[in-house]
Amino acid sequence: MKTLKAIRIVAWAAVAIVIGGVATVLVLQQFDDPPIATVATIGGPFSLTDQHGQPVTEASLKGHPSAMFFGYTYCPDVCPTTLFEMTSLMAELGPDADKLKVYFVTVDPERDTQAVLADYLQAFDPRIGGLTGSREEIDKTLSAFRVFSRKVEGEDGNYLMDHTASVYLFDDDAVFTSTIDYQEDETTALAKLKRLIDGA
Repeated sequence: MKTLKAIRIVAWAAVAIVIGGVATVLVLQQFDDPPIATVATIGGPFSLTDQHGQPVTEASLKGHPSAMFFGYTYCPDVCPTTLFEMTSLMAELGPDADKLKVYFVTVDPERDTQAVLADYLQAFDPRIGGLTGSREEIDKTLSAFRVFSRKVEGEDGNYLMDHTASVYLFDDDAVFTSTIDYQEDETTALAKLKRLIDGA
């Protein structure tokens, strides 16, 4: 009897696991592209300065669609790759690219001064703005936009920065809409930007 009871318990446990697994699959299938966070939590008040010394705040994101990428000029691969891709996408957009504001926000303000950003961004589309500020201002911005950033010390005294690699997209009301993932297919990324601009 004890053996039969044990078999029944195992059988019911197996059924519960299967049902739970199916329920999980059904829940996940409701999202073709699960958001990295809820829309309401991406963005907020910030006050930074661009490479030309002009102030840029959350109000600067309104009235036009925007794309924001967080990185740093000493980045060995992700940042230059993403900025070159954004430059290429803006060329593909043609005149419509003038309707889009693109910002490169440093996660490393200790090294990325206005002058450094200005020099660095000369290699990319001139419409891309570089934003910097004090460590406190940058940290506040990273928190508002739910951006991960972490210093990784090197053996030679230099350091790298781990950071979120997606491009954040906002509509003309400064509401977060979606992201362009690192090295996302160019056709898909271009379609996202066109939809963003057409919806403005």
